Amino acid sequence: MTASLILAHPYPGSFNHALFSRARDRLSALGAVCHAHDLYAEGFDPVLTVAELGSGVSDDPLVVQYTDELLASELLVLVHPNWWGQPPAMMKGYIDRVFRMPHAYEVLPDGRGGTLPEGRLGGKRAIVLTTSNTPAGREKEYFGDPLASIWGPCIFGFCGVDAWQRVNFSVVEASDDATRKRWLDEVDGLMEAAAPG
Repeated sequence: MTASLILAHPYPGSFNHALFSRARDRLSALGAVCHAHDLYAEGFDPVLTVAELGSGVSDDPLVVQYTDELLASELLVLVHPNWWGQPPAMMKGYIDRVFRMPHAYEVLPDGRGGTLPEGRLGGKRAIVLTTSNTPAGREKEYFGDPLASIWGPCIFGFCGVDAWQRVNFSVVEASDDATRKRWLDEVDGLMEAAAPG
């Protein structure tokens, strides 16, 4: 199995880094080929260029590499904090520049003078690991879990990803070592379930 793992958090000591490292290490131990990238550490530029808009071509070597790895991977693991109900701008830029036409989807004529999107990422599964400092009850009641909509129908559904799940770890700022260990063990289980037996 081949997996693409993408991390978007600027602080190297963050729990997001621990989640990312645990997922990578567990998948590697299970025999997966892992393309693992820390977007901040690699200096990824999240700004979509005019030349890339509506085009399959990019002159940015990182965009080309990430796109090739996305297309070659059966499993996508994306790790980021929940900031204002959204991924950080760095992750949004990864989506803008890598999950784009004609790689992740195409827009085709619908036969009635309009167009319909066609996802191009069939056969792939995705796991999104997020962190937050909002209790789960308040998140659902007050905010309505906007990340589920962003990742579900807006990105994975649109691009044809077969199956996906998001697991949120909260409240990180109030968590102790035992809780964080339990969360990291949960990541092991998620990777084991995603890897072919």
